[in-house]
Amino acid sequence: MFRAVLAKEIRNHLLSFRFMAVFVMLMVVIPVTVLILSTDTLRKREEYSRRQAEIQAYLGQYAHFNRLFAVISPSQPPIAMLTLARGLADDANINAFNNDPLPVMFPLIDLVFVATILLSLAALVFSYDAVSGEREDGTLKLALANGVPRSTVLAGKFAGGAIVLFVPFLIALSLGLIYVLLNPRIGWSAVDGGALGLLLAGSAVYTMVFYGLGFLISARHASSASSIMTSLVVWVVLVLVVPNLSPYLAELVNPAPSRIRIGREVDRMTDVERDELGRKLSAERRAAVIRDHPALADVERMSESDIKATIARDPEFAWAYALFRSASEAAWKEANVIQGQKAQVLREELGRKEEAQTRLALNLSLASPLAGFTYLATDLTSTGMLNQRHFTGLARAWARNYSEYVQKKMAEMRQADPTVDLWNTAVDVSDMPRFVYKEAPLADRLRAALVPFLILSGMALVFIALAYVSFVRYDVR
Repeated sequence: MFRAVLAKEIRNHLLSFRFMAVFVMLMVVIPVTVLILSTDTLRKREEYSRRQAEIQAYLGQYAHFNRLFAVISPSQPPIAMLTLARGLADDANINAFNNDPLPVMFPLIDLVFVATILLSLAALVFSYDAVSGEREDGTLKLALANGVPRSTVLAGKFAGGAIVLFVPFLIALSLGLIYVLLNPRIGWSAVDGGALGLLLAGSAVYTMVFYGLGFLISARHASSASSIMTSLVVWVVLVLVVPNLSPYLAELVNPAPSRIRIGREVDRMTDVERDELGRKLSAERRAAVIRDHPALADVERMSESDIKATIARDPEFAWAYALFRSASEAAWKEANVIQGQKAQVLREELGRKEEAQTRLALNLSLASPLAGFTYLATDLTSTGMLNQRHFTGLARAWARNYSEYVQKKMAEMRQADPTVDLWNTAVDVSDMPRFVYKEAPLADRLRAALVPFLILSGMALVFIALAYVSFVRYDVR
């Protein structure tokens, strides 16, 4: 009996106009989307490579520590998975790659959009009349009168609709992937294939959530007209309202101070107050060294050339001047530490409050299947919040190495020339540590995607169970 119900359900869907509409839509949208995103990714890779070459040329000709960090600050190269999912990584370096505002205002659709919007709508279109529609046609009453169990009818209709809905999606995606796999410049790897397989599993579960929801709504209505209206209202709430309202609700519950206000306060502490404290401490320390070393009595009125000449002919002055410079630098370093610690307190407090607010917003948004699938998809493709944290960790590790390198290089410069301007003197940085981006391991991505996957699976099971209970009690007369 199950096979008969399954075959009937598949045949009815294949012969319907809605199947043809969804089929044509997927066959056009998905391959075109993959093609456009692939072309966009290759373009961004070329621009990234060109920018790295320009940075290398700059470093080879002229570099000083006053501006070096801003020039070589870490950036993420466009990865292969951007051919399927835009996520957060697509906008990470938008100022560096594209000054056109239209791609931000009207972003390209991607596989996440296709699954979250198009597939969810298609699932509701396929299932809104699964029970109420057949009741109106009289076929449901006829099937049950012939002794077909309601559980068999439910299983056959659910499996048939799911197959007819998801198979065109897989076919359309396969057509798009042909270009990705045959293009060696994209560099699709086995890890990317594994991530795609997990993404498809998540897409199937996400589709089942809305198919089960549509079946449940259909089993709660006597007419298909009322069923489709309820389905659309529920879809708007779950897909559009909940994810977009969750950040604002979280802000009301867990408010965080303004980043602009904290930024101004930090700038004041690390700029104006730091300079005032640095000048005060430096003057005190230099005066103390001058008192202890009479050879430095006129040092603050001497020009740089006079200082160099005196250092060359007077060893005592050279030794005292080294103490003089060290005392001044120690004073400024102390000022930096004092004001930096004050600023760090503000940053940490802001970070804690923002993290609590973000965590609450994320938890609230998980009431929406769209949010759960978006987190799952972007984490698996290294374009989401997991990759953002991963990139931040790599950047911080590189920054520590860079800081150690700068200190070592400055010590060498000081040893070669005690009067050198450490921050504004061109220096050879060919041995400088370079930032290298590597995607998070697939295992880490899978762990990050596990929670939203389980939540989506739970939603699907709940909707299917409620649909079964409603269908068992459904009056087919």
